[in-house]
Order: sequence, then C-alpha cells, then structure tokens
Amino acid sequence: VQLQASGGGLVQPGGSLRLSCAASGSISSINAMGWYRQAPGKQRELVATISSGGSTNYADSVKGRFTISRDNAKKTLFLQMNSLKPEDTAVYYCNADIRILFRTRDYWGQGTQVTVSS
Repeated sequence: VQLQASGGGLVQPGGSLRLSCAASGSISSINAMGWYRQAPGKQRELVATISSGGSTNYADSVKGRFTISRDNAKKTLFLQMNSLKPEDTAVYYCNADIRILFRTRDYWGQGTQVTVSS
C-alpha cells in the first residue's frame, strides 16, 4: 500500500493550493483519512481529518480557510487551502487508516512541501 501526496509548492500570502493524496495497493477499505503538517523545528500537528462517511474535523488555525474532502471511488484525499498565510508553511503529510483483508493499520504519505512567502 502506498499513499502518494502531491500539489505542494510556493505560493504568495493570500493564495491557494490544492493537495491530493492517492492511495494504491491491495486495499479492502479506507476508514478515516487526514492531513498533518510539520514546520521546521516543530512537532507534526493535525490539520484536518475526514471519516469514511464524510464527517470532518479541523485544527482551529485552519478553520474557514481549508477544506478536506475525499473521493472514495478513486481512493483519493484532497485538501483545498485558501487564504494561505506564512505560518502555513510546512511539509504536509497525508494519513489513512487502511484495512487489508482482516488487518487495519495507519499509513503515511511521503510529504509535500508548502511554502507561503512573498
């Protein structure tokens, strides 16, 4: 099983980016999925999560600016980031709780860099 994140880049303050994370492999089902981020010198923190049924949860720092969504048929997770701020600069990681036959475990993507700077 692999999680492949993409969509990061350099954007000016106030700009937008859309991150994607595609899951591949012999997957039976995907439960909760989420985005986390880690800025230099800081611990990894939760950005947003989404359940298999579409219920969402956001960090206070991104509420109203970021939107998490998923396409279950394509096994893909998205993060629409609007009104970006310099403090959003970090490596963004996707995470998924994936079931393969009778075993469920967490998987992480490789990370994609988001830099917000003028």
